[in-house]
Amino acid sequence: MRAVAFKQPGPLSREDSLVDIELPDPVATGRDLLVRIHAVSVNPVDVKVRAGMRGGGEDWRVLGFDAAGEVVAAGPEVTGFKVGDHVMYAGQIDRPGSNAELQLVDERIVGRKPASLDWAAAAALPLTTITAWEALFDKLDVRRAIPGAAPAVFILNGAGGVGSIAIQLLRARTDLTVIASASRPETKAWVEELGAHHVVNHRGPMAPQIDALGLGKPGHVFSTTHTDEHLADITRLIAPQGKLCLIDDPKTLDIMPLKAKAVSVHWELMFTRPLFKTPDMAEQGRLLNEVANLVNAGRIRSTVTETMGAITAANLKRAHGLIESGTARGKVVLAGW
Repeated sequence: MRAVAFKQPGPLSREDSLVDIELPDPVATGRDLLVRIHAVSVNPVDVKVRAGMRGGGEDWRVLGFDAAGEVVAAGPEVTGFKVGDHVMYAGQIDRPGSNAELQLVDERIVGRKPASLDWAAAAALPLTTITAWEALFDKLDVRRAIPGAAPAVFILNGAGGVGSIAIQLLRARTDLTVIASASRPETKAWVEELGAHHVVNHRGPMAPQIDALGLGKPGHVFSTTHTDEHLADITRLIAPQGKLCLIDDPKTLDIMPLKAKAVSVHWELMFTRPLFKTPDMAEQGRLLNEVANLVNAGRIRSTVTETMGAITAANLKRAHGLIESGTARGKVVLAGW
């Protein structure tokens, strides 16, 4: 099968940072599905792994977490899918990725592809959707009110991949006011289009901007990037007894300033359930199916904003470069071989 991979992590400028290769076809066993990949999207985690945050060795490492494709074989213990099913999923951090023609994936973390979307649009959804869902409804438990707080959720960087779907999930599944941050005219327009009630600029102090809305202090804050840089501002803008959830990787994070407000701090990593095979691992497949229903009903849209052609090393390098630039809006997708 064709695949795109690397051996040693490093910068995109290296000729071997991503390479077109051939690998043996994998075989489905146990609860695994063998999926023929039709489209993938690129996430910050792809860039971090390729650049050297994780990994390295003598064997080829195939990246890629988001995928949409067709089941071509199933292990003997599979109960929820059959050959021919169209699926989407976000994969696992500790298994070969989706930048390949064929991929093995545990059926418990797989959802049905929305019938209303093409392959590319579907591939944009899984990783960010699982991340946002788990952060909002499991970690932050946004539907449980914080006493005295505004019935509002603040999303730091609403125009990113996770922020883009988080806004829509909140609008589709709650009556909460959604405040998002964006710093450029095009990203401000994007988050408003997705349903944010209010937009503030994270290039300046955000607490005064939120205070000026007259809503009160939000009880829930979802920080998707640069949490360490914005923590002092978050401390000011969040309500007493509020909840903060983050997904980025600050080198250090001094949360002591949050103690006076008794703010609880939560980490979200959508890879945790499959990595440790937790008893509730199948929740990821369930939530993807629920989101597929919301998409088919027209209540949530795909966040794909750019399709960069077929799944090749050259095109994946372009996609990685866009992610590294920090200017990406929504999701970047590649489709076909």
